[in-house]
Amino acid sequence: MQIIRSIQNRIYELRGTRIMLDFDLATLYEVETRVLNQAVKRNMERFPEDFMFQLTIAEYESIRLQIDAINQGMSSQIVMTYPAKRPNTSVPFAFTEQGVAMLSSVLHSKKAIEMNVAIMRVFVEIRRMAMLNGELTHQLKELQQRIGEHDVQLSQIYDAIENLLDGKAAQRKWEERERIGFKK
Repeated sequence: MQIIRSIQNRIYELRGTRIMLDFDLATLYEVETRVLNQAVKRNMERFPEDFMFQLTIAEYESIRLQIDAINQGMSSQIVMTYPAKRPNTSVPFAFTEQGVAMLSSVLHSKKAIEMNVAIMRVFVEIRRMAMLNGELTHQLKELQQRIGEHDVQLSQIYDAIENLLDGKAAQRKWEERERIGFKK
């Protein structure tokens, strides 16, 4: 369960797709980032633009706060050594779900294969949760619309009751008024 949460925390949304960064994948696969990137560069034909791309400096800065927040929440030695592994001047590579799947054909260690299976399961779970979330959003909109219709109807009922009460109050005032004229 801990590894699943760790993987989920390392998946970011960028350019309209979910990605994982090279140094996060290297940490999970227990290899150095440069080793992972060298293996990828030796097999560039397996990693087209929709599988892997290099972040721009602006994109990296936009998700850097998320990365720092996650790293502060974790207390492993691997994360604590992260700043020394990645100087501020370099920009990481981003791997889409398909790119992560392709990494299994490039990295052949037992740990890489195990991690790849776990990562694929997390991506599938995130997709399932997103679909469920979409269904819930649709149901909430329907409920809100129904409640809105009921609010209008309740408002009309409230106004009708208020008018009735005002009418009865006026009638009571008429009957309880002080009479003038001859009294019996």
